[in-house]
Amino acid sequence: GEAYDKVARLLGLPFPGGPPIDQAARDGDPAAISFPRGKYRDGTLDFSFAGLKTAVARWVEARQAAGERFRAADVAASFQEAVADVDAIAVTAGPGLAGALLVGVCAAKAYALALGKPLYGVNHLAAHIAVDQLEHGPLELPAIALLVSGGHSSLLLVTDLPDGLTPLGSTIDDAAGEAYDKVARLLGLPFPGGPPIDAAAAEGDPAAIAFPRGKYRDQTLDFSFSGLKTSVARWVEAREAAGLAIPVADVAASFQEAVADVLTRKAVDACLAHGVGQLVIGGGVAANSRLRALAERRCQAAGIRLRVPRPGLCTDNGAMVAALGAELLAREVPPSPAGFPADSSMPLTSVVARQVDGTPRDG
Repeated sequence: GEAYDKVARLLGLPFPGGPPIDQAARDGDPAAISFPRGKYRDGTLDFSFAGLKTAVARWVEARQAAGERFRAADVAASFQEAVADVDAIAVTAGPGLAGALLVGVCAAKAYALALGKPLYGVNHLAAHIAVDQLEHGPLELPAIALLVSGGHSSLLLVTDLPDGLTPLGSTIDDAAGEAYDKVARLLGLPFPGGPPIDAAAAEGDPAAIAFPRGKYRDQTLDFSFSGLKTSVARWVEAREAAGLAIPVADVAASFQEAVADVLTRKAVDACLAHGVGQLVIGGGVAANSRLRALAERRCQAAGIRLRVPRPGLCTDNGAMVAALGAELLAREVPPSPAGFPADSSMPLTSVVARQVDGTPRDG
């Protein structure tokens, strides 16, 4: 959108640039000028339009300096052709905060309509599974997926994308990331709590305080972190009431050890119970250093292959949505219809947003 606005200004078109460039391009020749495609074949799912915008500016300035006449319609059409040189568009349809989802879905629908491209409204939790393929190649199925973030802590059996996600367990109260945020606030650490607790824990003793492990030996694959959060709060309050200093590093390390212990134990148990030899971990908490290290150790001991994307791909990002969209396109999964909704409570089993006769449907 920023590139559209800047190119529109170059051509003397009004702001915002999208509609006027689209209108002008209808009278132009998209093959008139060969503008560059930023990061077109670089093997990533990143975008770069800065070079395209600069190329348009230099082309226009060179013609103006030479006193040459040119058709703004041809420039607009050629620019738009460079932007549109994608196969499909993917956007998070849910779950998440309704306002943010609506903004993204509406923008994606506008792009898809303007560019004439298929649109996939996808489940961002399933995207956390798909993104690992950018780093470790195709995911061998079946696999167990552990999704851990600020709003979700879930275990899934993955036999297919998009039609084979089976929930095995989830948190019955707080998600792991939510517990991190609340404990960080107790310790006076910034929000979101994951990175500062991870950093503080590096200087602490994970065995200093015996915090509880919720549902640790209950023979289920569910999680509970509310009791752990409360236990940390009571411990901190007792120290403060006694006039004692709070050993932030030890509290952080002991809390983090409890979370990582439960998550990795249940994930390995799920693999063993279902005879699955692969575990993929995704979501913002998957960037946590202790979780990654303990998962590696326990998976190696159990003969399970562990797949965890690099930290930058664990937190919510555009690449993971594009990765799932590319997977769906490659499998020739039908795109979402124009009327699909943003769904803040989109279930894990619904990977692609669907809508039939005005009624949302899993897909």
